[in-house]
Amino acid sequence: MDEKLYSMKEAMIFSQRMAQLSKALWKAIEKDWQNWIKPYDLNINEHHILWIAYHLKGASISDVAKFGVMHVSTAFNFSKKLEERGFLEFSKRENDKRNTYIKLTEKGDELLLELMENYSPETHSVFQGASPLREIYGKFPEMMDVMAIVKNIYGDDFMKIFETSFHNIENEFSEVDGQVKKSRTANPVKQIASP
Repeated sequence: MDEKLYSMKEAMIFSQRMAQLSKALWKAIEKDWQNWIKPYDLNINEHHILWIAYHLKGASISDVAKFGVMHVSTAFNFSKKLEERGFLEFSKRENDKRNTYIKLTEKGDELLLELMENYSPETHSVFQGASPLREIYGKFPEMMDVMAIVKNIYGDDFMKIFETSFHNIENEFSEVDGQVKKSRTANPVKQIASP
């Protein structure tokens, strides 16, 4: 029989710490996120779908559900609402008639870029909460431990998309007069193969 490398008490304390901290942090993140997108008449799921569609360049609804950590019906229903508003296009592929794919329209692309340009860190409590650590240590808190936990739960494909989206922002955007702007010389993002 395998010997446990942890006690039940240690496991329970870890699980409860993660649950309590995650819930408190999510509540602040949710409020920050909602306040950021509220002027655009979007909800968090809709914004997340636009974000995923931008970075995946032709995501299937299954991909959106997987990387948006939402049920397939939620991904489909909110994508449909975004299509009705002119932000997304639905399509099928010749070699894959079973899956429905989404792509940002020009209007959707403009909306997402405008949202990024109007990001204001001063209004985000999570950013403000991390700022003193950056002042002390010269950098924001490391995410490696949390990323390792998420990778162990959701897998390598999830982390690949996670990292690609931030790599895209790093390479395609710059800061101009205190705003995030898409660089005119940005290389088009290559499509990420769906897992």
